[in-house]
Amino acid sequence: MLKGNIQLSLMIGPVVPGLTEHEIPAILEAAANAGARSAGYTMLRLPYGVKDLFQTWVHEHFPDRADKILNRIRSIRDGKLNDGEFGTRMHGEGFYAEQISQIFRLYRKKHNLLQRASLTTAHFRRNARDAQLALF
Repeated sequence: MLKGNIQLSLMIGPVVPGLTEHEIPAILEAAANAGARSAGYTMLRLPYGVKDLFQTWVHEHFPDRADKILNRIRSIRDGKLNDGEFGTRMHGEGFYAEQISQIFRLYRKKHNLLQRASLTTAHFRRNARDAQLALF
């Protein structure tokens, strides 16, 4: 379905285990009500210095839940705060990753957000006089 001439899809990201996964059902419902036809999600990853910034932030803003949140992230990332491996980096693995995946799939189906986005370049046009290379 198109809203105007734009096909609407939703990407939830990042889902923060222990902090934001409970929001998935409401987000998917709101997206469906707004005309979205497909949805996806990514799980939080904390590469390099981002892990230090996030740990500081979570301890400052959620001191009562910081350890729970960080332990949930580690549980989906094989004991680490990041996993760059293809196939697991986007959704994680283990009990909590599977639980979040099931919640997402259940509500995606409930709100009929199952259509695959069709990508096309048919509506793009190149205007030679405004092309980037014309600057050089």
